[in-house]
Amino acid sequence: MTILADLLSTMFERRYRPFGQDRPSTRPIAALTADLLGSAGETTEQALAQDILGKFASLDDAGKLAFLQHLARDMNIDPEIVRSALDAYEQAPSKATYRAFLNAAEPQRQELIRRLNRAPGATGALVRMRADLLSLAGDDPELAALDLDFRHLFASWFNRGFLVLRPISWESPAHILEKIIAYEAVHAIHSWDDLRRRLQPKDRRCFAFFHPAMPDEPLIFVEVALTKGIPGSIQALLAEDRAALNPEACDTAVFYSISNCQAGLASISFGNSLIKQVAADLAAEQAGLKTFVTLSPIPLLTKWAALNNIKMPETPAMRRALAAHYLLDAKGRGDAPYDPVARFHLGNGALVHAVHADADSSANGVANSGGVMVNYLYDLSAVSQNLENFATKGKIVASAEVTALAKTFVNATTSER
Repeated sequence: MTILADLLSTMFERRYRPFGQDRPSTRPIAALTADLLGSAGETTEQALAQDILGKFASLDDAGKLAFLQHLARDMNIDPEIVRSALDAYEQAPSKATYRAFLNAAEPQRQELIRRLNRAPGATGALVRMRADLLSLAGDDPELAALDLDFRHLFASWFNRGFLVLRPISWESPAHILEKIIAYEAVHAIHSWDDLRRRLQPKDRRCFAFFHPAMPDEPLIFVEVALTKGIPGSIQALLAEDRAALNPEACDTAVFYSISNCQAGLASISFGNSLIKQVAADLAAEQAGLKTFVTLSPIPLLTKWAALNNIKMPETPAMRRALAAHYLLDAKGRGDAPYDPVARFHLGNGALVHAVHADADSSANGVANSGGVMVNYLYDLSAVSQNLENFATKGKIVASAEVTALAKTFVNATTSER
């Protein structure tokens, strides 16, 4: 009985020990990866995966970088084998030659990542591993290629079909609420009272996407205010002494903060699905909601102005005009909009609806955009067409007011020359 009890205890400890704690194996992590790729048994495979993930989590940055470089360089494709397999398929297309080409074209590290993911709790550990990769990679092209493998796999594992939309309320578990506070990336939540003001009133909503493999970790969340009309000030929207509205009397849903929570899921897009799903759910819940807009920051406006030797205007009207010109005309890499928030919402099919001066009086708001904010409008009947025009033609759809504001700034600066 003692031998059996010891064996069961060891098996239980190995299966449920959290990643990051010391592991019994003293073998090098690279040797363990070779064992994992050569393993044919599920039990052995899971144990090896847990050992590898646990060892990686316990490494310092230098050790993590060395392991990631091992994956990038020693588990890469062999170009000669890929070329030979492609030639064979081209000369005699068949199931066998196509399979051989696929096997040659996929780096061994992709299969390693899949096998690592079979261990309990491994998905979150792999997301954290990619976060380490992104922070340590620098300009290393081989590590950039490794990141493409993570992105390729994560795009499948975290596609919309696997995500679960859950409302977050003041009654949600404390460990989830703590993460909402920690992950809020747009308008900092300074206290539990501050969080309660965003979640408890009847005219406030919050929704988050979760993945079944990471049930206690929000992937992205959006905070929503139900209002009468379209707001033009974030301070007014979040004021401590504001009176809550009856949701039945509201006609507008305002997405005022969207925060990605997992650094290891950067470039894996959830925001598009999140906003459209929440808008559809709110429309079904509250028949009176007819308008769906954001109240968004313009985070790079002052930086762009400084780079182009443009002085931030003193008058609110010209600050609005500058912001409109920036949003419609300023271009970055690939002729895409310079502003990252604009790229996100325009890429979701929204249009630039209105620009507001003195809309964000916070230190960050003033420093980043001179206090200017923007409403992006989600017209659910037009988002698909807007998205197609933006994706295929680079066309930015804007209201007549914003278009006129942009022209005002261009005309004013032209006349000064």
